[in-house]
Amino acid sequence: MREQRTYSTDAIILKHSDLGEADRVLTLLTPYKGKIHAVAKGVRRPVSRKSGHLELLCQSRLYIAHGRNLDIITQAQTSDAFLALRQGDDIWYRTCAIYLAELVDRFVEDDTQHEDVYNLLLLALKTLDEDARQVQQQQQAGTSDPAHERDRSLLLLRYFEIYLLSCIGYEPLLRTCAHCDSELEPVVNGFTPSLGGALCPNCSQLWAQKISPNALKVLRLLQRTEWAQVPRLRLDPRLHAEVAATMHGLLRYHLERELKSWSFLEMLTSPPNP
Repeated sequence: MREQRTYSTDAIILKHSDLGEADRVLTLLTPYKGKIHAVAKGVRRPVSRKSGHLELLCQSRLYIAHGRNLDIITQAQTSDAFLALRQGDDIWYRTCAIYLAELVDRFVEDDTQHEDVYNLLLLALKTLDEDARQVQQQQQAGTSDPAHERDRSLLLLRYFEIYLLSCIGYEPLLRTCAHCDSELEPVVNGFTPSLGGALCPNCSQLWAQKISPNALKVLRLLQRTEWAQVPRLRLDPRLHAEVAATMHGLLRYHLERELKSWSFLEMLTSPPNP
């Protein structure tokens, strides 16, 4: 049987780069083909009908033809543009979405099916979009709480990081010691990225950093709870920072590099100088 010359797929646009005078190469996350690359010819021309459907972070339905080097996007139709997180003066939600897309791009190999990662990213984008819309409405109504506007999205980032690592085979150990396998007690324990998780006090010589009982409790909750069931926790800034630092240490170890969006996210979450 001859291979079909065209195929259709849902896709989330993770990244794009210009090619030639009018074309653009897109990095796409699809549910059944995994991460793929395709070219959108003429998409940078003002008269292009596809350009609005191929924006960064959009979910679109694509029709693609097999090409010699790169597949070619022939048609595109937006399924969800996530307008609330992409528009407005507050760049926080867009930055969060770009960070998650960059994580997926770095961790997921080309042409490897990861329907679970696709669904995870889609859930995160929908959640960020809804949170951004709610915050915008609250700000317009004068009912917003600036001190806690970002609590939910910060938890979402940690939730996404934990589940992404689990999907690709790097699930962190948070209930038993990563070295001696003993059950962790509700005391100050340790955490070492190279061993893949938390360590008990008896293995303290292997600690890379300490982890408080509350930080471990938050990470365990996120690791074993569907996002819709995660309570609306209001963590103090120090606890948020500790949980984030723990996860970022683990991500850096597996990636062996920094992410471009990390420093920008950290800048947005840092308190302003007095």
